[in-house]
Amino acid sequence: MICLIVTISVLILLVTGSPLLSLSLDTKGKIPLGTPITWMGIIALPLSIYWGVESLRKPGTLFHTFLAALLKLLILLAILWVPISFLIVGNLSFEGPGQTMQWFWRLSYGIGIGSILTLITYWVSLLFKKR
Repeated sequence: MICLIVTISVLILLVTGSPLLSLSLDTKGKIPLGTPITWMGIIALPLSIYWGVESLRKPGTLFHTFLAALLKLLILLAILWVPISFLIVGNLSFEGPGQTMQWFWRLSYGIGIGSILTLITYWVSLLFKKR
Protein backbone atom coordinates (compact mmCIF):
# COMPACT_ATOMS: atom_id res chain seq x y z
CA MET A 1 0.00 0.00 0.00
CA ILE A 2 2.87 2.38 0.83
CA CYS A 3 4.48 1.71 -2.56
CA LEU A 4 1.23 2.57 -4.33
CA ILE A 5 0.91 5.83 -2.36
CA VAL A 6 4.53 6.73 -3.22
CA THR A 7 3.94 5.89 -6.91
CA ILE A 8 0.81 8.05 -7.12
CA SER A 9 2.40 10.92 -5.16
CA VAL A 10 5.50 10.98 -7.37
CA LEU A 11 3.37 10.73 -10.50
CA ILE A 12 1.34 13.76 -9.37
CA LEU A 13 4.53 15.74 -8.67
CA LEU A 14 5.96 14.84 -12.09
CA VAL A 15 2.77 15.48 -14.06
CA THR A 16 2.15 18.86 -12.40
CA GLY A 17 5.79 19.89 -12.82
CA SER A 18 6.02 20.75 -9.15
CA PRO A 19 8.66 23.37 -8.26
CA LEU A 20 9.71 20.95 -5.51
CA LEU A 21 11.45 18.87 -8.19
CA SER A 22 13.81 21.74 -9.03
CA LEU A 23 15.00 22.46 -5.50
CA SER A 24 18.70 21.82 -5.14
CA LEU A 25 20.08 19.31 -2.65
CA ASP A 26 23.63 20.63 -2.85
CA THR A 27 25.22 24.07 -2.71
CA LYS A 28 26.38 23.92 -6.34
CA GLY A 29 22.87 23.26 -7.63
CA LYS A 30 23.86 20.07 -9.42
CA ILE A 31 21.56 17.61 -7.68
CA PRO A 32 17.85 18.50 -7.93
CA LEU A 33 15.37 17.12 -5.40
CA GLY A 34 13.56 15.63 -8.39
CA THR A 35 16.24 12.98 -8.75
CA PRO A 36 15.59 11.13 -5.46
CA ILE A 37 11.84 11.80 -5.71
CA THR A 38 11.72 10.28 -9.20
CA TRP A 39 13.94 7.41 -8.06
CA MET A 40 11.50 6.59 -5.26
CA GLY A 41 8.65 6.57 -7.78
CA ILE A 42 10.54 4.42 -10.27
CA ILE A 43 11.25 1.87 -7.54
CA ALA A 44 7.74 2.06 -6.07
CA LEU A 45 5.91 1.30 -9.33
CA PRO A 46 7.19 -2.25 -9.92
CA LEU A 47 7.18 -2.89 -6.17
CA SER A 48 3.48 -1.90 -6.03
CA ILE A 49 2.75 -4.52 -8.66
CA TYR A 50 4.95 -7.12 -6.94
CA TRP A 51 3.30 -6.63 -3.54
CA GLY A 52 -0.17 -6.17 -5.04
CA VAL A 53 -0.32 -9.37 -7.10
CA GLU A 54 0.24 -12.51 -5.06
CA SER A 55 0.63 -14.66 -8.19
CA LEU A 56 3.72 -12.64 -9.10
CA ARG A 57 5.22 -13.18 -5.64
CA LYS A 58 4.32 -16.88 -5.55
CA PRO A 59 3.77 -17.91 -9.17
CA GLY A 60 1.77 -21.05 -9.77
CA THR A 61 2.28 -21.41 -13.52
CA LEU A 62 5.29 -21.31 -15.80
CA PHE A 63 3.99 -18.15 -17.48
CA HIS A 64 3.50 -16.38 -14.15
CA THR A 65 7.02 -17.48 -13.17
CA PHE A 66 8.29 -15.74 -16.33
CA LEU A 67 6.30 -12.58 -15.50
CA ALA A 68 7.58 -12.67 -11.90
CA ALA A 69 11.19 -12.93 -13.12
CA LEU A 70 10.61 -10.02 -15.52
CA LEU A 71 9.14 -7.93 -12.71
CA LYS A 72 12.10 -8.74 -10.45
CA LEU A 73 14.46 -7.62 -13.23
CA LEU A 74 12.51 -4.36 -13.51
CA ILE A 75 12.75 -3.87 -9.74
CA LEU A 76 16.51 -4.40 -9.93
CA LEU A 77 16.81 -1.91 -12.80
CA ALA A 78 14.69 0.56 -10.80
CA ILE A 79 16.98 0.22 -7.78
CA LEU A 80 20.01 0.75 -10.02
CA TRP A 81 18.36 3.59 -11.99
CA VAL A 82 20.45 6.42 -10.48
CA PRO A 83 23.84 4.67 -10.79
CA ILE A 84 23.10 3.46 -14.34
CA SER A 85 21.75 6.88 -15.35
CA PHE A 86 24.81 8.57 -13.88
CA LEU A 87 27.05 6.26 -15.91
CA ILE A 88 25.04 7.05 -19.06
CA VAL A 89 24.71 10.84 -18.64
CA GLY A 90 27.60 11.72 -16.33
CA ASN A 91 25.72 13.91 -13.84
CA LEU A 92 22.90 13.66 -11.30
CA SER A 93 20.72 16.33 -12.87
CA PHE A 94 20.46 13.97 -15.85
CA GLU A 95 21.12 16.53 -18.54
CA GLY A 96 23.35 15.74 -21.47
CA PRO A 97 23.83 15.56 -25.22
CA GLY A 98 21.23 13.90 -27.49
CA GLN A 99 22.47 10.32 -27.75
CA THR A 100 23.13 9.91 -24.02
CA MET A 101 19.71 11.34 -23.18
CA GLN A 102 18.06 8.88 -25.56
CA TRP A 103 19.56 6.00 -23.57
CA PHE A 104 18.59 7.68 -20.30
CA TRP A 105 14.96 8.01 -21.45
CA ARG A 106 14.90 4.45 -22.77
CA LEU A 107 15.96 3.20 -19.34
CA SER A 108 13.53 5.46 -17.48
CA TYR A 109 10.50 4.79 -19.66
CA GLY A 110 11.45 1.13 -20.03
CA ILE A 111 11.12 0.51 -16.30
CA GLY A 112 7.71 2.20 -16.10
CA ILE A 113 6.27 0.82 -19.31
CA GLY A 114 7.73 -2.63 -18.64
CA SER A 115 6.09 -2.71 -15.21
CA ILE A 116 2.69 -1.67 -16.55
CA LEU A 117 2.90 -4.11 -19.48
CA THR A 118 3.80 -6.92 -17.07
CA LEU A 119 0.67 -6.16 -15.04
CA ILE A 120 -1.53 -5.95 -18.15
CA THR A 121 -0.07 -9.21 -19.47
CA TYR A 122 -0.82 -10.84 -16.11
CA TRP A 123 -4.43 -9.61 -16.25
CA VAL A 124 -4.85 -10.87 -19.82
CA SER A 125 -3.42 -14.25 -18.78
CA LEU A 126 -6.18 -14.53 -16.19
CA LEU A 127 -8.75 -14.33 -18.99
CA PHE A 128 -7.24 -17.43 -20.59
CA LYS A 129 -6.67 -19.35 -17.36
CA LYS A 130 -7.89 -22.92 -17.57
CA ARG A 131 -10.55 -23.70 -15.03
